[in-house]
Amino acid sequence: MENPLHELGHLVRQLKEWLLFQGRLGWLGRPAHEPLAQAGAEAGGEEPPGLAEVRAELGDCRRCKLARTRTNLVFGEGAPRARLMFIGEGPGAEEDAQGLPFVGAAGQLLNKLLEKLGLKRNEVYIANVVKCRPPGNREPESDEITQCLPFLKKQIESIRPQVIVTLGRVASQALLGTQRPLTKLRGRWQRYQGILVMPTFHPSYLLRFPRERHKTWDDMQQVMEVLGKEVSREA
Repeated sequence: MENPLHELGHLVRQLKEWLLFQGRLGWLGRPAHEPLAQAGAEAGGEEPPGLAEVRAELGDCRRCKLARTRTNLVFGEGAPRARLMFIGEGPGAEEDAQGLPFVGAAGQLLNKLLEKLGLKRNEVYIANVVKCRPPGNREPESDEITQCLPFLKKQIESIRPQVIVTLGRVASQALLGTQRPLTKLRGRWQRYQGILVMPTFHPSYLLRFPRERHKTWDDMQQVMEVLGKEVSREA
């Protein structure tokens, strides 16, 4: 008969692997219908709004001048209970045309990064600071960010990710409420409302400066370590 201690150790290892796998799928350790209500009750506060409620509140947004030139509003896409959330600065031309975040060249690079990390796009959530394309792909202006940021924060409230990755200076500064340059933020853990935040380069920057890609890869190694998934480093 096998040693009971050895058998117990084997079962513990199997359980740990199963829990890590379920975590990648967004499982928070409780039934899917309970977390928001239970969390609100425990904290004595109101239940965070669901993504559908946030989208409905946003409506056919005309709160800033970006509405005059957009084709589609780009709300966000992904798992509603994702443990990992990516935040960019704003939609580009392809995103504006399709109404989806990160579907252009920068999005293709992000998809490749996810694939190398062993993640699927539908396992994470992807959004932007502003939901409408700035003309000519310019950076969002402060008044535009001010109008859109509350909706991004409500998305975060609803999703409750374990880790947020901010892509680029604009997204990092807007979410963290700082003017510190990306060079001082990138690769160093920050916090937003108790959530771990990893600022890194925007994929569009990495398209222009491919030699910098290894830095984002290193940043994501830290993220995956927190999420409990081991990834082999690139050669």
